[in-house]
Amino acid sequence: MKVNFDFVHREIMGDHVLVPVGKTSTVFNGLFPLTDTAAFIWGLLPDAPDENYIVTKLLGEYEIDKETAERDVSAFITKLREFRIID
Repeated sequence: MKVNFDFVHREIMGDHVLVPVGKTSTVFNGLFPLTDTAAFIWGLLPDAPDENYIVTKLLGEYEIDKETAERDVSAFITKLREFRIID
């Protein structure tokens, strides 16, 4: 999946956020908060050919059933697409 904008993942006092950098900071005002699961997924995006890849990795990392993993991945990817952060 292609990330369209420049964001840096940071953990601040236990909270995960995406911080826009460079020209992206003029388009996105503020931080993009992430859950622990979303932060894990974010880390997979550069190598992820599709959502199934992410689901498989999520199942290997967390004690979660496949249906929940698919739903969570789909919801997060949809949100990133809504903000045009990824294609």
